[in-house]
Amino acid sequence: MSVEFIGIASTAAGSESQGFAGPAVDPAYLERLVRTHEDAGFDRVLVAHSSAMPDGFVVADQILSRTTTLKVLLAHRPGFVAPTIAARTYATLDAFHPGRVALHVITGGDDVDQARDGDLTDKVTRYRRTDEFLDVLRREWESAAPFDYDGEFYRVRGGWSSVRPAAGNIPIYFGGASADAIRVGGRHADVYAFWGEPLAGIVERIGQVRAAAAPHGRDPRFSVSLRPIPADTEQSAWDRAADILELTQARAGELKRAIGIDGAAQVGSQRLLKFAAEGDVHDKRLWTAIAKATGAAGNSTALVGSYEQVAESLVDYVNVGVSTLLIRGFDPVADARDYGALIRLVRDQTADREPVPA
Repeated sequence: MSVEFIGIASTAAGSESQGFAGPAVDPAYLERLVRTHEDAGFDRVLVAHSSAMPDGFVVADQILSRTTTLKVLLAHRPGFVAPTIAARTYATLDAFHPGRVALHVITGGDDVDQARDGDLTDKVTRYRRTDEFLDVLRREWESAAPFDYDGEFYRVRGGWSSVRPAAGNIPIYFGGASADAIRVGGRHADVYAFWGEPLAGIVERIGQVRAAAAPHGRDPRFSVSLRPIPADTEQSAWDRAADILELTQARAGELKRAIGIDGAAQVGSQRLLKFAAEGDVHDKRLWTAIAKATGAAGNSTALVGSYEQVAESLVDYVNVGVSTLLIRGFDPVADARDYGALIRLVRDQTADREPVPA
C-alpha cells in the first residue's frame, strides 16, 4: 500500500517554536517550502484556513503552478461562498491541474473565528449548513443536466456548470470531532481526518465514523495529523523536543495572537488536552506537551524518537486503519526535507498492503 503523505503549505515562515514575523505572503518562501515537500516525496500539502489567512484558492494555484507532481488539499469553510460557486472554483482549479486538487471541509469550531468573517451561527447550525453545502456541491460537479435544490440554507433553480471534474468528483476530506461532525462527515467524506490521538482513541473514532458512514453506503479512508520530531538517536530527539517545548512556551502569547483560534472551543482540541492531562507520553512515543502548551489549537501532538522509532509509530497508525499521514514539523522547510527519510521507511514497511484509492 502506498501510504499518502500530506505536508503543510504556508505563505510565510514561522511555527509555534520559531514565532511568526515578516509579511503574511512571501512568494519565495512558499516556493522553497512546496518544492522541498515535492522533492521529499510528499503527495500533497494542506492549504489551511482561518479568518486571518491569505486566500486559499490563490495560494493553491500558486503551489500547483510552481510544482510538477505535488497535489494540494485545499481547506474550505462552508457558509461564506455559495456551494455552486465553490464547486465551479474547485472544478476550474482541477481543470488547470487535473487530479491534483482535493477539498478539505472545515465547518468551523471556534465561534470567535467565525464571527471575524461575519458568521454568528452556532456549531450545530453550521454542521446542518455544511451537510447541505456538500449536497449542492456534489450535484454541481456531477449533474450533466440542470438541477433544483430546496434546503434550509440553500435553494437552487436550474443549477448547472460547464466545468466539472474530469474524474466526476474531487476527493472530499473532512475534519471534526463532535457528534455532528461525525454524522455529516460520515455521510460525505472520502477521507476523514483526525488529530494525533493515542492509538486507542483513533480506533474508537474510526469505529464511530464507519458506523455513521455505513447507512449511506460509504467506506471512507482515514487520516491522522502528527508532528514528528526525529533524530539520529532517541536521546537526541528528546533533547530537540525539550528545546522546541521551551521555545513554544516562551511564545505562547504571540502564538495565540498569530493563530487567532481558541482550541478550548473545539471538541478535537478538548480530546487532545484530556490525553495531555493523563500523561506526557502515550503508546510508544506520542508526546502531548506541545498540545498542553498551545491549548491544542490545531495539530499539536508529536512523535519523538529515532527515525526508525518514529517510522515504526507511524506504521502503528497504518496498522489500525489509517491510510493518510499528515506530518509537519516545527522548522517547516528543514523538517519537510528531513521527513523524506521517514516517508521512505514507512513506505518500505507498508509496501505489501492493498493500494490506497487516489
